[in-house]
Amino acid sequence: MDLFTFNIVEIILLASIGILLIIQIIYYFSLYNQLHVHNKAASEGDLIYETDLPPISVIISARNESENLRKYLPSILEQDYPNFEVIVINDGSTDESEDVLTILEEQYTNLYHTFTPDGARYISRKKLALTVGIKASKYDWLVFTDADCRPASKEWLRLMARNFTPRTEIVLGYSGYEQNKGWFYRKVSFTNLFMSMRFLGFALIDKPYMGIGRNMAYRKELFFKNKGFSSHLNLQRGDDDLFINEVATPYNTKVETSPGAIIRMEPAYGYKSWKEEKVSYLATSHFFHGAQRYLLGFETTSRLLFIATIIGTIAIGIINKQWVVLGLAILAYILRFVMQIVIINKTATDLEERKYYLTLPIFDIVLPLDVLKFKLFRTIRGKGDYMRR
Repeated sequence: MDLFTFNIVEIILLASIGILLIIQIIYYFSLYNQLHVHNKAASEGDLIYETDLPPISVIISARNESENLRKYLPSILEQDYPNFEVIVINDGSTDESEDVLTILEEQYTNLYHTFTPDGARYISRKKLALTVGIKASKYDWLVFTDADCRPASKEWLRLMARNFTPRTEIVLGYSGYEQNKGWFYRKVSFTNLFMSMRFLGFALIDKPYMGIGRNMAYRKELFFKNKGFSSHLNLQRGDDDLFINEVATPYNTKVETSPGAIIRMEPAYGYKSWKEEKVSYLATSHFFHGAQRYLLGFETTSRLLFIATIIGTIAIGIINKQWVVLGLAILAYILRFVMQIVIINKTATDLEERKYYLTLPIFDIVLPLDVLKFKLFRTIRGKGDYMRR
């Protein structure tokens, strides 16, 4: 048999692999590599930043977070920044949160706390708490994080503020988990890293479509100009991703991902809580405007088709003893695998995350399957489970 004579099935499979590989290369270099390109430009001094440091209001909603407030709030209150306040909204806590906040207020003059009114209806508790905090804030620039989070350095606010140009209204940052061990932690951390490469990558190519409330900033004026969370008050989530999806434009959004501006959050303690977070996110992502959601879905589809076609081509090559076909399929997979290792791990290094090698082929398949499973959970449970709380 002529090694370079292929039958029609082999030709179709090889052509499909080539097309799908090109699609994957385009996504990795035009989207997933953007964080590394941005961080490299920042480290080499190729980006122009603001030197003014406007006053900032840091907004934190906390519900039964007494231990986290005691543990992490000082790292925010002690930021190296000339003029800022921290407003914590005690959202109906039944633990010692009120006592912790009262004690910390005596130690820190820039800390203020308030509470959400009881009996609020037709609005999620989180959105009500944030709205209360925003109305109580003194300054136009608002920075958001959560009670179970800590900044990676005392320069967090300075690094976020260097993006506050006159035309900027939104700054998106990166948040990652604290270091932990185990397979579940690796999967959760990789999911978070890959998701961040997606939404921050789109923002860096002037197509912002969402934000994460653990590390982001926007102007108070922007919040009230767009009537706050009024368009999705009845949804449990959406205070970060849906709001940014509505107000972000190619011209008003910047990204800050330097190591000192990273927010570290408590590691996920179990599958159940992590699943609830992901299912809730899928419930709100359904309302996203823009083509980004479909473009990401297309990337996932092309990825799974690429893997399936590689497996099918290898099987055909073995059955037909067509070693050239087998070799080309393996070579295509190796090329994509090397591209993944380089781009994902360069980004992971920039963001001070762990690197991934042998687990990448596993996560390639597991992550889309998780999303499919979570979508089924959301469908079975219905819309009502994601309404106001």
